[in-house]
Amino acid sequence: MSSALFSPFTIRDVTFRNRLWVAPMCQYSAEGKDGVPTDWHLVHLGSFARGGAGLVVAEATGVVPEGRISRYCTGIWNDEQVTAWRRTVDFVHSQGAKAGIQLAHAGRKASVHREWEGEGTLSPADDGWETVAPSPIAFPGYAMPRELSPDEIRLLPGVWAAAARRAVSAGFDLVEIHAAHGYLLHQFLSPLSNLRDDEWGGSLENRARLVLDVVRAVRAEVGDDFPIFVRFSATDWVEPEGWTVDDTVTVADWVREAGADLVDVSSGGLISGVRIPAGPGYQVPFATAVRTGAHIPTGAVGQIVGAQQAEAIIASGEADAVFVGREFLRDPHLPLRVAHELGETIDYWPKQYLRASFAIRPDVA
Repeated sequence: MSSALFSPFTIRDVTFRNRLWVAPMCQYSAEGKDGVPTDWHLVHLGSFARGGAGLVVAEATGVVPEGRISRYCTGIWNDEQVTAWRRTVDFVHSQGAKAGIQLAHAGRKASVHREWEGEGTLSPADDGWETVAPSPIAFPGYAMPRELSPDEIRLLPGVWAAAARRAVSAGFDLVEIHAAHGYLLHQFLSPLSNLRDDEWGGSLENRARLVLDVVRAVRAEVGDDFPIFVRFSATDWVEPEGWTVDDTVTVADWVREAGADLVDVSSGGLISGVRIPAGPGYQVPFATAVRTGAHIPTGAVGQIVGAQQAEAIIASGEADAVFVGREFLRDPHLPLRVAHELGETIDYWPKQYLRASFAIRPDVA
């Protein structure tokens, strides 16, 4: 068969060998607490490239030290980090995959314990730091953030641009601007976390100002040939009071005009305690709404686990690519298996693994 999922996809000067992509997944494993990726990241991300992914996106990576979620998160604010990232990127490329990195600032959700060591904000005694946000409203269970001043906000687009410049230097093929999951840019977008009465608050245009300025600054920095993705949470799951799907469609159209190439559509993360009707493919309709309403390519996420399910999303035009997270953790060679299940012949099995190729008769050891 001719699989839509395994068809190539080109954005600007980058062509992906398929549309089954690795979503950014936090690892909390920069053990030096200095933002420098380690052998863990090389093996973790490299295994997905070896397994046939079209794109491998590195985890939420701090554009500044205080933007990290935890003290063990990766960063891209200095040259040491660039050098370390280059090793992983080179291996991903050697396996035929493209490499992306998610540029992030956690805002009021920064300075927390990594997920297996506790909950809540780190104290100064535990190497914690002051968090910042558009308004002094705490994420439930976390410390009260300090409100960013206008002068501090004006500096932020340049911070993302500098991180993008380092990503280019490290060899990444694209960057994804993280404006989802309750982190800083999402905090500006949502009226639940942004109560400002200046040029960054109030109207949708004002609340979207920062993310648009970030996209423009990154585009100016990386030039015309380098893809830029933006990840949005399509909804806070508190409608109509919070950020809504309609808001996402509108702002996705604006980021397209500002220079973004694809919107990676997730949901939630801004507040706790909301009811989310999770299930297989439950967020795919959000990607479709953005693709249709904003006329921009989209990536779908959220409990995409089966070969036929992923194929149908692409073949039906619901999204242009699927980002998969936990299923890749369960099976780093997911694309090799999915191609077999779809009856698709691919030519990027690692030579070292050909003896295990599904093309070999099952009765031959």
